[in-house]
Amino acid sequence: MLSSSMVLYEQEYKRIEAAAERLCRNANARVVFIVDKNGQLIAAAGEVSTLDTTSLASLTAGNIAATGGIAKLLREEEFATQFHEGQNAHIHIQLVSGRLILVVIFDSKSSLGLVRLRVRKTAEELAQVLVEIDRKQPESPAGAAFAEITDEDIDNLFND
Repeated sequence: MLSSSMVLYEQEYKRIEAAAERLCRNANARVVFIVDKNGQLIAAAGEVSTLDTTSLASLTAGNIAATGGIAKLLREEEFATQFHEGQNAHIHIQLVSGRLILVVIFDSKSSLGLVRLRVRKTAEELAQVLVEIDRKQPESPAGAAFAEITDEDIDNLFND
């Protein structure tokens, strides 16, 4: 997931945003969201002006978390894909590299088959962006300092 310690660089953000816009157009979707597992909206495309994007992003992350709990009960690693069918709107949710949530809202102008096909390609693209983000992450000075502390150092500190 994109955590508070992870930096999302402008170049990668633009690629994520472009991927959302392209998916929305190519899947003939109403809306595409890209959300982190904490429920933070990263990018959106399509008819977002009529939606409460903050609520939708956090509820989607909650849905992924709940489904993860179900997966564990069933001894599955995760359920990477979900589909919810309504009368007027359908939602396809795809977990990308266990870190991002790709949400596609579509209606009868599209089909589940087309959405799944386009989501697969977009998920691969987003996974590559995540790899590039990871490569650019600076090494945490605090993490490096803690890596050098041994059990003996800790024992010496508390054995006064």
